[in-house]
Amino acid sequence: MNINEDTKKNITEKSITEGEEDTGKEMVPPVANSIHRSSSRPQLDLSGAAIQGNFEERDPTILLPNQSDDISHLALDIGGSLIKLVYFSRHEDRLVNDKRKKSMKERFGVSNGSRRSFPILGGRLHFVKFETAKINECLEFIHSKQLHRGDNDNAVIKATGGGAYKFADLFKEKLGVSIEKEDEMDCLVAGANFLLKAIRHEAFTHKEGHKEFVQIDHNDLYPYLLVNIGSGVSMIKVDGDGKFQRVSGTNVGGGTYWGLGRLLTKCKSFDELLELSQRGDNSSVDMLVGDIYGGLDYSKIGLSASTIASSFGKAISENKEIEDYRPEDISLSLLRMISYNIGQISYLTALQLGIKRIFFGGFFIRGHAYTMDTISFAIQFWSKGGAQAMFLRHEGFLGALGAFMSYEKHGLDDLMVHQLVERFPMGAPYTGGKIHGPPLGDLNEKISWMEKFVRKGTKITAPVPISSPRTTGLGGFEAPSSKGDTLRSDESNLNVGVLHLVPSLEVFPLLADPKTYEPNTIDLAEPNELQYWFTVLSEHLPDLVDKAVASEGGTDDARRRGDAFARAFSAHLARLMEEPAAYGKLGLANLLELREECLREFNFFDAYSTIKQRENEASLAVLPDLLMELDSMSEETRLLTLIEGVLAANIFDWGSRACVDLYHKGTIIEIYRMSRKKMQRPWRVDDFDAFKERMGFGDTKPPRHKRALLFVDNAGADVVLGMLPLARELLRRGTEVVLVANSLPALNDVTAMELPEIVAEAAKHCDILRGAAEAGGLLMDAMISVQDSPREKSSSTPLMVVENGCGSPCIDLRQVSSDLAALAKDADLVILEGMGRSLHTNYNARFVCDALKLAMVKNQRLAEKLIKGNIYDCVCRYEPAS
Repeated sequence: MNINEDTKKNITEKSITEGEEDTGKEMVPPVANSIHRSSSRPQLDLSGAAIQGNFEERDPTILLPNQSDDISHLALDIGGSLIKLVYFSRHEDRLVNDKRKKSMKERFGVSNGSRRSFPILGGRLHFVKFETAKINECLEFIHSKQLHRGDNDNAVIKATGGGAYKFADLFKEKLGVSIEKEDEMDCLVAGANFLLKAIRHEAFTHKEGHKEFVQIDHNDLYPYLLVNIGSGVSMIKVDGDGKFQRVSGTNVGGGTYWGLGRLLTKCKSFDELLELSQRGDNSSVDMLVGDIYGGLDYSKIGLSASTIASSFGKAISENKEIEDYRPEDISLSLLRMISYNIGQISYLTALQLGIKRIFFGGFFIRGHAYTMDTISFAIQFWSKGGAQAMFLRHEGFLGALGAFMSYEKHGLDDLMVHQLVERFPMGAPYTGGKIHGPPLGDLNEKISWMEKFVRKGTKITAPVPISSPRTTGLGGFEAPSSKGDTLRSDESNLNVGVLHLVPSLEVFPLLADPKTYEPNTIDLAEPNELQYWFTVLSEHLPDLVDKAVASEGGTDDARRRGDAFARAFSAHLARLMEEPAAYGKLGLANLLELREECLREFNFFDAYSTIKQRENEASLAVLPDLLMELDSMSEETRLLTLIEGVLAANIFDWGSRACVDLYHKGTIIEIYRMSRKKMQRPWRVDDFDAFKERMGFGDTKPPRHKRALLFVDNAGADVVLGMLPLARELLRRGTEVVLVANSLPALNDVTAMELPEIVAEAAKHCDILRGAAEAGGLLMDAMISVQDSPREKSSSTPLMVVENGCGSPCIDLRQVSSDLAALAKDADLVILEGMGRSLHTNYNARFVCDALKLAMVKNQRLAEKLIKGNIYDCVCRYEPAS
């Protein structure tokens, strides 16, 4: 619903009185639907503002679609061939709400997470790359986004690289800014340190075309050797932030390759020379061990016949001129000679200094798969497998990022890895950070660009051939051979996304070992597994588009955005099929989250909102009868029935094709009752008896749990008829209960914003729930009158709701909301419910408290692979505190 001018005025005044109440700054009256910002606050752009959800709600959510980011800093690395640009935009939560957390805050020191107060400070770190020869495109990009007008009151931009001197006058002339030069090596090291500490899967190995991401403990990062391969090679021993020294190097580097290559092949560019090497055969130029020993290995000293004995060695024994050799063969021989030399010197330097980690970067690497393979081979050969070469996803941006860090207040101090989330919006800098087309000003421009340049098609079964284990994973290309004719020079470039800084994210404190925790259960490194799940997501896409468009009223604008979403997500899938490592380490959870982010990118914030509301109402209507049935049972029987009820209700999942088909066979209540009747023990994974004993139905009488965290899944019967009755039972036993739900919508998952209303409706018919909800501050949020129904003695044990910090069907417990982390510290029971949170992710997670994982498996392949069972089998996995 659109907002009139009076409402906009109220919003503006509200943000002044609430958002700025503690700043002590003088307020400026609103002008032209915005607030003039101080140095620390962005403007509010109320154009196109609309109420999201129920207009009659007391404090409705207000969407600000045109709110622009507040640019704080911009930094550049201007090299001879490429300009690398890094800028940070402050970004606040774009949903304006009243402060509705007071009750929870007063009682428990945290908020209930059902609403977010304005503002939530954060930011985004952007990486962009341009060719230096096209510097005017870079200047136009900076000007169009006003990147030079952030907090730079003195109109100064930090920069490093030779171009910082060469183009200083041009920046002054075109943008009116001065360039402040920063030392290249200082920037290089600062950028590498930041990336290795702040990005979980920044480093990777590259062997025979296969990438494997390496998890590095930032507490055990130093020392390391940073090998920067530019025109020459510098080898830098890094001992900490600002602590480094150049310990070695060589004058044989990228400039040597390019200079000799230009003389010998007449190539006009570095990339052209690399391209030539892909079609080369170095054995026609290099002297191999086999050439000396009649085609045989020299096994006595461990040299194979294909080992290079002398680079360009055949040229001295053959009566040929330069014109008689193929340029492709010369280029490949040069590439191998220089890469092997650099690899050998690097390893020997690391060995001398006792350093175990070697990272390679610089323009010579530039995402070139064969170069990385050659360096990796050299390190492995000379170390006899004792060391390995590592590379960085953002390696081209080390200098620019280091220049950014040189600002006195860059905003990234003491940043923790769990506070960064990388996103890959469509239209952002694409492969390797390169800009494709002009900067996109708004959503309409983005959609128009996609309609022109992104191929239409919502079904991808296999857009490119699936690679075998020995191939590169880059669309079926063969692994590098002696001929080197298998990879384009830029084929291995990884996508560079936007790093979202979310200060409110923390590590879940109940993980037994956060360092070794891996959320994903399914390993998508297996090609067949990857293709299967890509096919599942592709087949589900048309139905998802229909639901998304319907949720927006089926308007022409919604249909256009739905088409754009389908194009965008299909493009993401095609890119990942071509290069599974393109966005970093890939797990099923990452794919599902990518889909939800893509929906939100095109302003589809809750595709299943109507369906969720309908199913909530239907389930709440029969809840009183279910509670009466449960209350008539003995405690022991009731506990089993409750677990059966959770498993039965988990059948309602719009993310599962098999479950979607069930919706056509009956009403939600009929399907739930059918599912309950089919609950037959033993289940495929059945630890119920152990859980029952822990609950006090055994020979020993253990103490009751103090606080339980219940991670809920779907709206409708799943939460209303499954998890709420279980929560009620725990409350009855004197255990505090925290319902943990998504911060943002994902499929038909219930959100923390929706739960208070559901609890309030359920509380009208249940004294236990009503007393607990009152104690937890939920009834105040939901505006329920305690006089709606007769009231008996209420429980003082609180029922709370908290957001989990994510908007995906799965959950990565390394990144949860600070509210959840605070409440978890006193919890001694975790219950994870649903496929996404307890099977796709966290099935193997271990906790320092008791844990119960409950789910119905609604995918045949997952059932076979994970529990060696069948679709609709059930999992009740109880694990005592580690």
